[in-house]
Formats: sequence, structure tokens, C-alpha cells
Amino acid sequence: MALITVRELTKEYVRAQPVQGRFAAVRTLFTREKERTLAVDHIDFDIDEGEIVGYLGPNGAGKSTTIKLLTGVLWPTSGTVEVAGPDGPVVPWRDRKQLAYRIGVVFGQRSQLWWDLPLVESFRLVGALYDVPDDRYRSNLARLRKLLDLDEFLHTPVRQLSLGQRMRGDLAAALLYDPPVLYLDEPTVGLDVLAKETVRSFVDEANRSGRTTVLLTTHDLNDVERLCRRILLIDHGRVLYDGAVDGLIARYAPYRDVLVRLDGEQPGGERLDLGGFVGEREHDGRWRFRVGRDEPVHRLLTAAGDRHRIRDLSVVESNLESVVKELYRERRPA
Repeated sequence: MALITVRELTKEYVRAQPVQGRFAAVRTLFTREKERTLAVDHIDFDIDEGEIVGYLGPNGAGKSTTIKLLTGVLWPTSGTVEVAGPDGPVVPWRDRKQLAYRIGVVFGQRSQLWWDLPLVESFRLVGALYDVPDDRYRSNLARLRKLLDLDEFLHTPVRQLSLGQRMRGDLAAALLYDPPVLYLDEPTVGLDVLAKETVRSFVDEANRSGRTTVLLTTHDLNDVERLCRRILLIDHGRVLYDGAVDGLIARYAPYRDVLVRLDGEQPGGERLDLGGFVGEREHDGRWRFRVGRDEPVHRLLTAAGDRHRIRDLSVVESNLESVVKELYRERRPA
């Protein structure tokens, strides 16, 4: 069942073109020339209850604008978003109060905690704002304290918390009132390795035990590989890919790289042809051959062994990070 439904969602920003010359600031106020930018361009997707979906794209792709539309911060130019609820679907920008009880939001660069208050007082305020009954508040807080190991700094003012501690506090605050949907925007940015693993483990546990549906935007693809079975890849406001992680790799990188170091002198130049396999010279003297995923590697090794002595070799499988980098590179304007 679709918990979030997005149809033809579009957001266009319009601004006046700046005028050069004398009295430019005043003249710009009255200019009729407009610059239009499509930040989100007629995108469609559904997110089912219990999914963790990675929402990926380069800077400027439209990720943050989409999150702002989904959370009701922005109105769209056109299109619809609906979040399923017990009393019917909720439209984010029209039903912001009802939506607030349905979603939790964590931004890696911003905090919803009260800066000068101890962390536990922020939790009490969140509980009061969302009308969480006392028994449910105590039960949820006890569970979150254990999962996120909050006791050590529960009574510390938020301004004195480290980045990792504050992020754990933000995650707890976002789930204190049991929202069925959690939006995470760069939740591990700036965190060390241990803090990142704590956040990832918590998100995974919250999804499995509470069936919390998660939409995750991140530039750290380890987050995606650790948590997500499905990804949405967006660029220039359009969805390029919607499906499984393995499916993206199979679609855009249907090959393996075989790195071979050969003994003796090889022909000059940057390319080497071995029985139809063409390799490119690496900076360390090895040759990189691309072999189809369904093609036996031993054919390349036989062709190389017939003409040269192989000193060492390694097979490099494409991973999510390498595929996404290649896609961004191909779509970057020249």
C-alpha cells in the first residue's frame, strides 16, 4: 500500500533578470525579463509503508526542494503529493497541522532542539507539542535512550553537545511521537565512523521494529548500501532511475574491470589489444580491461597468457558509488 503518492510534482522558481548599468537596482524592480528554473520537473513515485528509500542526486539536482514540498514548506507549481492517514490522505502544503503528526524530519545541518535547554527538556517540549500521552512518552523515551545511548548526555544543554550527540538527539526527537514517515536529509554529514554506524543502526532498527517508512537523502553512498533496498536517482529535477540498488548497477555498469600486470615489455601507447579485449594503461603500469558480467574472465586470461606472462591480476566489481559517480560525470555540462 502506498503511504506517499507523488504525481507530476513540479516546482519552478522565477526571478527577475538583473539589469546592468546606471540605476540597475531600481530598474531590476520593474523589468519584465524573467529567468525560470525547473528545480523539480514533473516527477512521479510511490513509497510503500515500511520502505527505506534512498533519494540521490548531485548538488542542485532537486533533492532538497522535493523534501520541502513533501514536508509542506513549499507549495508546488503543479502536481500533487498525498500522505495516507487514518482520516484520509493529507496534502502537505494544505494540511500542514495534520501532516506534522504524520512525519518526522531530521536535517543534518539544522536542529529542532532548543539550544539552551538540556536535551531531556527538548524531549519534554516535543512530547507536549505533539500531545503525546505520559505513559507513551515515557515508554518511547526509554526505548530511544537505549537504542541511541542517550543517558550520558541527556541532561547536557544542547549547545554543549558534539555533532554526533546532537544528531542522536534529533533522531530521538523526530521519532518521540511515533510518526509513520521519517524524512532524513544528510543525517550523517560530518559524523565520524562510529557515529555514522550508530545512526545507521538506529534507522534500520526503527524501520524494522516500528515499520517507520524512511526517505533518505545523502551523499554518503555507504548509508544507502547499508540501509536501502530501493533508490530514486534524480538529476536536473527529473527521476533517472527508480528501483533496486543491484538493478542500477546492472543497468549502468554491466561489466567488471580486470586489472592485469604483465611481465616484460609491452607495446608502446595507452591501449593493448589481447584477442579482442582492449585494455587501457593505468598510471601504475597495469592494464585495465572491461569484461561483461556474463562473459568468462578466463577468456581474457587465456589471451593474455598466450602472449605474455601474467605477474598479478585483480577483478574489480562495480559498486553503487562508482556507478553513481560515472552517471554524474556523464551528465555534467561540458
